[in-house]
Amino acid sequence: MTHYVDSEVGRLGTVLLHRPGPELARLTPRNNDSLLFDAIPWVGRAQEEHDAFAAELRGRGVEVLYLATLLAETLAVAEARAELTEQVLASPRLGDTLRRRVADHLAYLDPAGLADVLIAGLAHEEVRISAERPGGLVWTMMDRHDFVIDPLPNLLFTRDSSLWIGDRVGVTSLAMPARRRETTLTDAIYRHHPRFVGTRTVYHPGLEHLEGGDVLLLAPGVLAVGVGERTTPAGAERLARQVFAAGLAHTMLVVPIAQERATMHLDTVCTMVDVDAVLMYPNVASTLSAYTVIAGPDGEPRVDGPAPFLRAAADAMDLDQLRVIDTGLDPVTAEREQWDDGNNTLALAPRLCVGYERNVETNAQLERAGIEVIPIAGSELGSGRGGPRCMSCPLVREPLHPAAG
Repeated sequence: MTHYVDSEVGRLGTVLLHRPGPELARLTPRNNDSLLFDAIPWVGRAQEEHDAFAAELRGRGVEVLYLATLLAETLAVAEARAELTEQVLASPRLGDTLRRRVADHLAYLDPAGLADVLIAGLAHEEVRISAERPGGLVWTMMDRHDFVIDPLPNLLFTRDSSLWIGDRVGVTSLAMPARRRETTLTDAIYRHHPRFVGTRTVYHPGLEHLEGGDVLLLAPGVLAVGVGERTTPAGAERLARQVFAAGLAHTMLVVPIAQERATMHLDTVCTMVDVDAVLMYPNVASTLSAYTVIAGPDGEPRVDGPAPFLRAAADAMDLDQLRVIDTGLDPVTAEREQWDDGNNTLALAPRLCVGYERNVETNAQLERAGIEVIPIAGSELGSGRGGPRCMSCPLVREPLHPAAG
């Protein structure tokens, strides 16, 4: 398979999703904050909403891959199974006795069962413990509601743990402790699954913090990277070095964003809906700035700016100006719809995007601007603060040419 992505809006061919499952049922009032959810989702309804999202994509000719399926197929490879099992057993929380019990538990599982545990976690009460096989001090002192292996409810947001730039994949370095194990799963898939044999990488989890929701492919050769709550300046600089050295980009715009929950990633305030158009949160459209980074003659990144983001982006994309979909909303409605991921759209092609149906005013403004919106339900999916773009990792898009704008 050839996987290739050089823009945000080229016609989408293949996408990686994760259908929410038992890991969401692990969320409780005791742990939802630490697991980064703002509410306890209704799992069945979240699955219905996600299935409808996937059906809309398939109805537009998009191949949908599921992360859990790929993971189970990857775990059929002995090397991958050993690697991922060793990773969870290495946790210093376990202690030697409980580590042996968990190793025994995992050894019984077939690839699909092991994939389920790696995603949904392993609860204290689920470990096979008996008088002959005691759990030891650690298991005995754990609260019966605790997890021996933590669940990964944020795996729903496949955009963050990996991204494609050209024909290379970047497996990211997630900032929040609750999410860091996600990249061990995606990394194993890209290295061991038969579909991805020969795939070259442009980033890996051992590098500085960088998350896929902060990376926008504005045009072929032009990236924008948000720096805020999740992606660090060091992560942006590392990505610049990597993509410049690989010839994947000539310009990177580094965009400071507020270090707040409502603006955790760049794609919560700005997404592309056409080759020359962005949807932006009104409160930041005129104030967002960017540092322009290019490769210097000696290979070192050269930094200019800051300058207004819209001006810097248009210049980098070789446009007279970047068209902004001005939502024209009153401040209260704008703030509500931004919180509900109104700006987090997934483009399926130029002037065609998916958005949450609840953001009525934002969607109406997109339609008035000539952008067709495919509305999807998201009352439960949005409880983890993520929209259609967050829930999708494009693997294949039709290439755009630099002169497409």
